[in-house]
Formats: sequence, structure tokens, C-alpha cells
Amino acid sequence: MTTLVVTLIGPDRPGMVNAVSDKAIAHGANWTDSLMANFAGQFAGIVQLDVAPAQCDALVADLRSLQAPDLQITVTTTRGAGPAGAARRIKLDLLGHDRPGIIQSISSQLARHGVGIDKLNTHLISGAMSGEQLFRMEASLSLPPGLDPALLQQALEGLANELMVDLSLDAAASAPG
Repeated sequence: MTTLVVTLIGPDRPGMVNAVSDKAIAHGANWTDSLMANFAGQFAGIVQLDVAPAQCDALVADLRSLQAPDLQITVTTTRGAGPAGAARRIKLDLLGHDRPGIIQSISSQLARHGVGIDKLNTHLISGAMSGEQLFRMEASLSLPPGLDPALLQQALEGLANELMVDLSLDAAASAPG
């Protein structure tokens, strides 16, 4: 099986997901993972498709045919699985008052410990009591072999105190959706 990673960005309009899924099914591809959102009227999506090697080139050509002056599409082909490893996965949840620098601070600490970010979801929500904007982050992380999760927890808790946010790590949780 060949894996394709397809990214799309352009003005949001009905039918964009359907156009990609039509091309995928026409070539017998399996839609295995995706993240999609509307940001300020722009549609942004990333899709993972698995397709038989004999159908790969034709599917790539069909997907690229969807590109338009206002719609950017990239297709990356990988053959075979990614690097095998004993990475442990954990979920990070963060909630606090919105302010610049939260992502930079957290991502710097994660990089310092060699932690990979598999998925990251962020959004602003209204505080239940105050109505103030709160920043919420959910991330699925891959810990490198040898990293003690307690060490990462300690480093992130210290940072959470500085940022005045609530933060939790959960080794048993699944990836954010």
C-alpha cells in the first residue's frame, strides 16, 4: 500500500471534501485520517489516503487536477510505514487565559525534551463564569524512548505555573479529534 498525504487550502466552499473523496474512491483509495477546519473563511485540510501502488500515480494526477488559482493542493507520497519505534503516546490538555506565547513556550519545552507533536488542536472558548476568552490546547504527543514521563510532567507543570494555565498529561488518553 502507498500512503498519500494531501493538503488543501483555499476559500471555503461546499463540495471541497466531496471532490477529494470522489477522486479517492475512483482509485480504490482508503481515507484513513484527516484534519480539516475553516479559519477566517479559508478551508484548510490535510488527508491521509492509502492506495494500491498501481493506482497511485493516477490518483495523484487526479488530486492535483483539483488545484485552482484560489485552491492550493499538495500531494506527498510515502511508500511503506514510517519509522518504527517504541514511542509512547500521551495526551496534553491545557486551559488558561488567552495571551501570545503559550504555544511557543509549550512547544519549546517539548522540543527540549525530544517530544514529538502528533496532533495539535487549539481554539478560543468563552469562560463559563467570566465570559473572558480562554485558550484551550489539546495535543497528542510522542515521547522518545528513555524519557521519563514524570520529568516531562515536572517541566511542563513549572511552565504552566509561569503561564498561569492549567495543564495535564494523560498517558492512557487517546489522540485529540
